[in-house]
Amino acid sequence: MRQLFLFFAVAFCLYGTAKTEVKDSKTNYAREALQPYFDRGELPGAISIFYNNGVQETCCIGYADVEKKRPIRLDNVFMQCSQTKGFCGVTIAKLVEEGKLSLDDPVSKYLPEFKDLWVQDSEKDGIKTLHKAKNVLTVRMVLNHTGGFPFECSAKRSDVRGGGWSGGAPLRQVASIAAGSPISFEPGTKDQYSNTGIDIGGAIVEVITGMKWEDYLKKEVLDPLGMKSTWFWPTDKQLKTQIEMYDVKAGEPAKYRLENGWEQRPYNDGHVFASAGAGLWTTAQDQLKFYKMLMNLGVGDNGVRILKEETVKSILAVSTRPDNMGGYSLGLNAPKKDGENEWFGHGGAWGTNCMVNWHKKQLKLWVVQVNGSQPWNNDVAKAAEKFFSQTIDTSGIDAYTGRTK
Repeated sequence: MRQLFLFFAVAFCLYGTAKTEVKDSKTNYAREALQPYFDRGELPGAISIFYNNGVQETCCIGYADVEKKRPIRLDNVFMQCSQTKGFCGVTIAKLVEEGKLSLDDPVSKYLPEFKDLWVQDSEKDGIKTLHKAKNVLTVRMVLNHTGGFPFECSAKRSDVRGGGWSGGAPLRQVASIAAGSPISFEPGTKDQYSNTGIDIGGAIVEVITGMKWEDYLKKEVLDPLGMKSTWFWPTDKQLKTQIEMYDVKAGEPAKYRLENGWEQRPYNDGHVFASAGAGLWTTAQDQLKFYKMLMNLGVGDNGVRILKEETVKSILAVSTRPDNMGGYSLGLNAPKKDGENEWFGHGGAWGTNCMVNWHKKQLKLWVVQVNGSQPWNNDVAKAAEKFFSQTIDTSGIDAYTGRTK
């Protein structure tokens, strides 16, 4: 019976991928690593994709909905959360290469309310001690988490149902509230992971383009790449296929979670606002298109160029932070210095992750919707090592496969 399930799971997983110009690796490293966790009920369902220069291992194991026994598929929608940040980074990068923006421009050039910022030194008995910021806040800083802003601003931290993030607020409102609130340190001197900073970047895009950030993203990135299932407001039809969320604890069966306080049902009504820091829904099929574009240095697998090679190499694939800080570029985790063994990409709150190596044309994509530990992580990492260390056979692969200058 289990063999029959696995057969249909693979068939469902591969649905809709016939046009992808890749060669099946004929390996099952990820499935072999994950099967014990699924058998014990710890893993509800997951998607793993390893890609190496035209050869791909695709694994869909388990369920998108355990109770309904609905197999997980590449076309199921899911919350990619902070992976949204990389999409904002790409929109900023487009404006940089078009000469409409410099990363070292003061944020106040586009959003005047940021001209005078106040740094909080201390707080005692509800009284805050502040000093006027000496450093100029730049576009670079808000995109690489060195601006000093909190994870979320007050506009997103209240909800009548007692949750955390209520669905957000308009980007310009987020920026305005952030500008009027104390920051944690002098801009550019430390790092502090912040959805707020990325949202400020989205607001800058709106000022320059005269469009809502999400509309600019759709016009310049999503539509050209053919990402038809990626958006901030999934349709009711799409939500019937969503990968449900589960609480995971090592050694125990996964438990269904109706929602998380930060992204609450209904997921597509008027309480939801687009955020450049988080909130995009997508599918594994669509996410693969975005990250392969980054891996291919700006060109999608469909041949459409989104960014120039040098743009990706110089401000997305490598850190834009000062040398004394960890690596981070524009909305993307990136190495401090470029090299043939370096990867860049991003993860999301509910366990998703995708990293690419443009030198070797390699990619690792992981989709799961869990809250809590991921006890299988080390085994998946070992499976990836096995896949990328093998000698690949690229014979029969279409001559294109994304290799373009």
